[in-house]
Amino acid sequence: MISRGLCKTLYLVIIYYLFTWKRPMTSPHVLIAGAGPAGLVSALTLATAGIAVTVFERNATAPEDLRASTFHPPTLDMLARFGITEELVSQGLIARYTQQRDRQEGLIAEFDMSLLEGETQHPFRLQCEQWRLNKLLIDKLAKLPHAKILLGTEVQSVLQDDSHVEVKVKTAEGVETFSGDYLIGADGAWSSVRQSLGIEFEGFTYPERFLVISTDFEFADHFSHLSYVNYVSDPKEWCVLLRVPSLWRVLFPTRPEESDEECMTDESIQTRLQQLLPKDTPYPTMHRTLYTVHQRVAKEFRRGRVILAGDAAHINNPLGGMGLNGGVQDAFNLSDKLVDILNNGASQDLLDRYERQRRTVAIEYINANSARNKKTMEECDPEARRKTQEELRAIAASPAAAKDYLRKTSMIDALERSESIA
Repeated sequence: MISRGLCKTLYLVIIYYLFTWKRPMTSPHVLIAGAGPAGLVSALTLATAGIAVTVFERNATAPEDLRASTFHPPTLDMLARFGITEELVSQGLIARYTQQRDRQEGLIAEFDMSLLEGETQHPFRLQCEQWRLNKLLIDKLAKLPHAKILLGTEVQSVLQDDSHVEVKVKTAEGVETFSGDYLIGADGAWSSVRQSLGIEFEGFTYPERFLVISTDFEFADHFSHLSYVNYVSDPKEWCVLLRVPSLWRVLFPTRPEESDEECMTDESIQTRLQQLLPKDTPYPTMHRTLYTVHQRVAKEFRRGRVILAGDAAHINNPLGGMGLNGGVQDAFNLSDKLVDILNNGASQDLLDRYERQRRTVAIEYINANSARNKKTMEECDPEARRKTQEELRAIAASPAAAKDYLRKTSMIDALERSESIA
């Protein structure tokens, strides 16, 4: 039996703890829609800071997008925080030079990215497939116990109030609801998050689609002094020649009247490649991808506790490699602000600043420059083409002008503009 004195002591101890023990506050939790670069970079930044993250990816496997393959210097600088840049560089190709070419005239201008030394820790472009970045990010997240990636999990709807966000997702087992402090919508151009909130995606869709063909044929053996990054102008059919570690990627515009089936036939593929460089035998092709191209920016990047990033917030044509890089830069900007809010008690007004910074850059730099690049490459007026070529040659001949040009094309100017916005 327990003595009366012991009972009294236990009673007093229990009363003491009831009045003095403080329940721990609920740990912060951020939900993320989309396991592409923007979503995964956000997840790693937050999880590294001790914040729980759950990533929803609609696909049953991690995305292996074959479109993006260029990493700009500021993006490499940012990824170095997690030791990822060194790993990417070991898997990719360092592109010191970029070229502007013409199908008839040949090489017009070459730009040496080493001119950016002192402006960045990585004065080059890295040619490396996007899926390699995704894999590195997933591997690092797998080592953090408070980071989860749920594959085959599609966001259906979003609800929120002043204190939290609820996300309803569909899985193979049924429908489930998750709750978190914030939701990052990084679920691509057809974002379920953006659509659930009814946010307009302002802009337009190009009438032509872009066809990307991958081949192991070595173009550098046939085009003199070819770089890893080549923009080839032509009034009839411009193209882009990009080298990745094991293949060349060739991007062509299609004609609006061509059907998807016509564009993807062997005959169509071979005709385009043979017009670029005639040869006696057919070109070997490893991949072919056809996609619709847009220039769009979400009317809002933030609504309450839901914030958009990457392709869910802005999409553009790929000429200049600004889509992937803009999305990763969105992710760092946003997730650093969320860390400050959740771990340090900073004001949620930081999220309004994120919108001002990144939406401005999406409109003034990413969309504007990618649209300008396309217009330059497809220009039909002979006098306008001649003038552009003369300007490019003059810029390349002047180290100061070439450096200014490279700051713009490598997105250093865009990042500085973003950071300057209060």
